Amino acid sequence: MSENVELSSLNLRYEGYRLRDDAGEARVLASIAERGIEEPLEGVDTPGDRFLLDGFKRRRSAAKLGLHSVPYVSLGEEEASGIVALMRAAPNKSLQILEQAKFVVELLTIHGMSVADVAESLSRSKSWVCMRRNLIDEMSEAIQRILFRGTFPVYSYMYTLRPFMRMNSVTTKQLEQFIQQVAGKRLSVRDIELLADGYFRGPDSLRAAIAEGKLNWSLDQMKNVPEDPTGCSDNERVLLRELQSLTKSMRRVAVKCHDRRLASRPFYAQANLLTAGLLSNLDTFQERIQELHDRSGQM
Repeated sequence: MSENVELSSLNLRYEGYRLRDDAGEARVLASIAERGIEEPLEGVDTPGDRFLLDGFKRRRSAAKLGLHSVPYVSLGEEEASGIVALMRAAPNKSLQILEQAKFVVELLTIHGMSVADVAESLSRSKSWVCMRRNLIDEMSEAIQRILFRGTFPVYSYMYTLRPFMRMNSVTTKQLEQFIQQVAGKRLSVRDIELLADGYFRGPDSLRAAIAEGKLNWSLDQMKNVPEDPTGCSDNERVLLRELQSLTKSMRRVAVKCHDRRLASRPFYAQANLLTAGLLSNLDTFQERIQELHDRSGQM
């Protein structure tokens, strides 16, 4: 059963554990203005305080509309059990992977639960828990703040930037510097991908331009390189397409190699044969790619 509670009674300690979404919050505000709060907020009522866990958009919207109380449901009297209850309610609560990761780390560190305890409580595997713990562990505090503030797309971080760390030995500090340069600029996922390619794999001049905030100029330079330039022979166009496809495949494979779900003996038997073939050709492949890179840079 829900009850009405004063906005001022809600402890907002966990507000930073939930991703901001300004567009989604604007829709929530409009809905509350028209129909009121239809779904109660959720939290835990400990002996010392009332901690809000879910409903931060509704709370902020209520405050903007001058409401003093909101419908509320308690998930228990302990923070850890409340977090578990909230996470078990997903996907109904639609917790994003970073939100899941943040709560997992909270359970492991602040509340002293083991990986096995968290996995059992959430009816998940230990690898599911470890993957989310590692996701937070590899981020700097600055990156976390930017992502949870909603000024940089989580999709771009997960599927464009993280693979650079796996493949190109990009450090967390370099990743942080890039994100700080492009965060809050309302760039599309595609534009961020182009800028990341230029920043981490392009020439020094392009990297310097991005670091100086010349994002539009940098994007123009990247976009002015046609995917299928006129004047190329059929053989040249084929190789360009293969190089593009290879780059994407390398990123995907680099990320998937760390998947803890890879566990079966048949998989490892075949993977061992395939990787042996790849490694035996690696030196020759790197030599040819380096030659092409050097030659193309002189044209």
